[in-house]
Amino acid sequence: MSFVSKFAGLGLVDPLLRALADAGYDAPTPIQSQAIPEVLNGRDLLAAAQTGTGKTAGFVLPILQLLSSRPANRPGTGRPRCLVLTPTRELAAQVHASVLSYGRYLDLPSTVIFGGVNINPQTQALRGRMDIVVATPGRLLDHVGQRNVDLSGVEILVLDEADRMLDMGFIHDIRRILKLLPAKRQNLLFSATFSDQIRRLSAGILSNPVSVEVAARNTASELVEQTVHLVESHQKRDLLSHLIRKHRWEQVLVFTRTKHGANRLADKLSSDGISAAAIHGNKSQAARTKALDQFKTRRIGVLVATDIAARGLDIGQLPQVVNFELPNVPEDYVHRIGRTGRAGSTGSALSLVDAEEMKLLSGIERLIRRPIERVQTEGFEAPRPGAAPSGKPPPQAPSRASRFDRRPAGSGDRRPGPRNGRGGGRPRGGRS
Repeated sequence: MSFVSKFAGLGLVDPLLRALADAGYDAPTPIQSQAIPEVLNGRDLLAAAQTGTGKTAGFVLPILQLLSSRPANRPGTGRPRCLVLTPTRELAAQVHASVLSYGRYLDLPSTVIFGGVNINPQTQALRGRMDIVVATPGRLLDHVGQRNVDLSGVEILVLDEADRMLDMGFIHDIRRILKLLPAKRQNLLFSATFSDQIRRLSAGILSNPVSVEVAARNTASELVEQTVHLVESHQKRDLLSHLIRKHRWEQVLVFTRTKHGANRLADKLSSDGISAAAIHGNKSQAARTKALDQFKTRRIGVLVATDIAARGLDIGQLPQVVNFELPNVPEDYVHRIGRTGRAGSTGSALSLVDAEEMKLLSGIERLIRRPIERVQTEGFEAPRPGAAPSGKPPPQAPSRASRFDRRPAGSGDRRPGPRNGRGGGRPRGGRS
């Protein structure tokens, strides 16, 4: 059976099959197999899938087919028929790239809208016929305020990574946008994980939806080897440099909690002779795009990021993710490590955990419903509870190190690599 016929079995038309052939896709993923027929049937959809499983194609492909199969109702300039909302600039750009790739043989004009760049080219694009708009909420509302876009003709609404949008404080922007849309429309809500808050939101948006969940709720990919290295906080940066050099990691995505921490770590690694760059919300869009491009093309080996990069970074076969600091929200751990082990590839995720982060680690292990293996490296071992420095009597009061609740398993220098900020709190309602 050819790869074309495998996708044809989902009911996709020839122009889309040709585009998929050009892209070299040989078979639909589970989320695509389940979601595409339901979207083609006009159903509202509540879909949960691990990141990296192809969910973007799961909604882009059927949307392209639906829009191409029926004429627009009162077509006009700046009047999209489909609106896709995403939480970050990077994810918006990624989704729009998929629209362009899969829709290359269809006449469906599209554009992408996000903040951090000059608004004038976006305004110019909206002056023409526009079938699909991919946007972040804040910049979209800027265009609404300037009357550059008319949302009264939207036939299909997609909320992608909806839980992240709520985490980032976009709920009020989303509600404002919903009021501008026609009451009769098809609604698709996609995310890697779903909180109870998201399910309540979906109840107010979706009408008799089909629920698709291709993986257990809030689980991490089994293709990702997860390990934890218990280490003193002041040793983290030296340990990371040591591991990168020792294991010759050529492409490593490192997560920090804060923007300042990302900058400091990138500078530290650079001073150690390791090519690195930081990416976070305070960087200009041009700087973020440049750093990501250099990382993808391996001109730099380490990209240090806050959680703004946990969604929307599409890096083929990224082998290594490092949590330099654990996220404050356990669900963000799933999104972070989901940058590796994508599209059937294996990957490795290492977390450097100090005594202050043990409660965070426990929360993550409860979420994913399994313990994470402990590893250690000679010279960077965390002391056992109550252990005193060499040659000194035990302290009367528990040291900071005594808050480690478990001794690292194993001994020697065990490789945590593959076998072959949150920045000071969520931005609230900012323009993305």
